[in-house]
Amino acid sequence: MISVHVKPFARYREIISKNMIIMELPKSSSVSDLLADLILKFPELKPYEGIMVVAINYEYQEHNYVLRDDDEVALIPPVSGGK
Repeated sequence: MISVHVKPFARYREIISKNMIIMELPKSSSVSDLLADLILKFPELKPYEGIMVVAINYEYQEHNYVLRDDDEVALIPPVSGGK
């Protein structure tokens, strides 16, 4: 098993109601696996499933990224803007 530190931001933090949670996952789990577990624990996240952006240890990563023990996972909601 591995432990990852999940830091939700903005709307995700409102849903989870914490600044940080620790998730236990099997070795070789991907970001997708983590997100699936989070959605099971916090069903209000379901509408954001396909649009969640993640940063692992301060670097943006794809959902197929394989997590390692002690990774810090930032959950970043989509942002809009422009000219």
